[in-house]
Amino acid sequence: MTPGARRSTHLVVGLVAIVAAGGVVSQGSAAVAAEVACAPGTTMYVPDAPPALARLASEAAWRTATGAGVVVAVVDSGVDAGNAHLADAVLPGVDLVGADGDPAGLTDTDGHGTAVAGQIAARAVPGSGVVGLAPEAMVLPVRVFVADDEQAVRDGVGPRADRVAAGIRYAAEHGARVVNVSMSTTEDSPELRAAVQDATRAGALVVASVGNRAASGAAAGAAAGVADGPRYPAAYPEVLAVTAVDDADQVAEGSVRGAHVGVAAPGTNVLTTYHAAGDCMLAGDLASTSFATAYVSAAAALLVERYPEETPAQWRHRLEVTAARVHPGERDDQMGWGLIRPDQALAFVDDGSAAGPVSPVHGRPPAASDAVEHVMVEVRADPLATTRSVGAWWTLGGLTAVLLAVLAARLGGTRRRQAKASSS
Repeated sequence: MTPGARRSTHLVVGLVAIVAAGGVVSQGSAAVAAEVACAPGTTMYVPDAPPALARLASEAAWRTATGAGVVVAVVDSGVDAGNAHLADAVLPGVDLVGADGDPAGLTDTDGHGTAVAGQIAARAVPGSGVVGLAPEAMVLPVRVFVADDEQAVRDGVGPRADRVAAGIRYAAEHGARVVNVSMSTTEDSPELRAAVQDATRAGALVVASVGNRAASGAAAGAAAGVADGPRYPAAYPEVLAVTAVDDADQVAEGSVRGAHVGVAAPGTNVLTTYHAAGDCMLAGDLASTSFATAYVSAAAALLVERYPEETPAQWRHRLEVTAARVHPGERDDQMGWGLIRPDQALAFVDDGSAAGPVSPVHGRPPAASDAVEHVMVEVRADPLATTRSVGAWWTLGGLTAVLLAVLAARLGGTRRRQAKASSS
């Protein structure tokens, strides 16, 4: 919850300014589209691929997995299945707000949930380069807010911790193996904590944003310059918490820092689905942890397809231990364990020896010095020691006598030869 907001009601969604896309026909690049503001009623397709996909080595990852058969829940503002990229990617979900008479969660007046869904599972459309990082995953929309402004909060249709908790529960109970929560609050809600724990026990990995220092909507004024620290549900131990990096893969200035940060993903210049109107470049230079979270959820979907028998803790570990960082054995409060590398996470073999976070299966192997077994040597008295000692003295005495006899004989022979020489 942002400072000054009502207790256990408001969450920061993290929508930021739209910088690009919108227009008429299927022409132009993202740079050209940037000259026109996105318009929900005007369809435009951008032929360029989302910039983040190359940075995340998507082509290499897709040789192993595409997210096929995996359900990813988007606990958000709903998903507009009218977007051509999502027509075949969205399952009937639920609307926990109940404001628009759409019980399946397929209404999204805010646009946030639709953008997140496109990052995860957008299908290819002629004339557009936009696809999701898990382009064969299925999206389960779980609508938990209508808008993120003061009026929406007053009307009871803004983000709320209790409703997000209900959304996480619904997702896990309806087949989601990955639950994307691109929202955060400073309030450690028991209801939210319990929902995360139950979802984890059900076999779903909850992926959540670490929070933005600045936000739009109702929380914008209070969130600007907000202190770093834990945000929920990201800070719960079962959750994979995500921060954002800019186009240079540096930690975004607007991302919250703290011990809860797990991994990082691209959060600027996000080319994705926009309402029912095709493509749009979102976030611009102001990175959003919301959008970074969507890419990590998509990466998790790839892991679920490849390793369906593993646990949420193992999928999380794969992404953390293979993330790119300067010092393999260290995390920090800015980037956590580093920038995710989905292709490396898919190829990782866990035997517990990798530097970084401890394996949830193997633990940490003991250090070499700890592995050495100390052999105790017991000194015992020799019952024959005295006999052996006496025998040794007798043997030594005998040898001495023999040597003396030989010496005496040689001396005697020498004297006889000398005496004989003198007489002659």
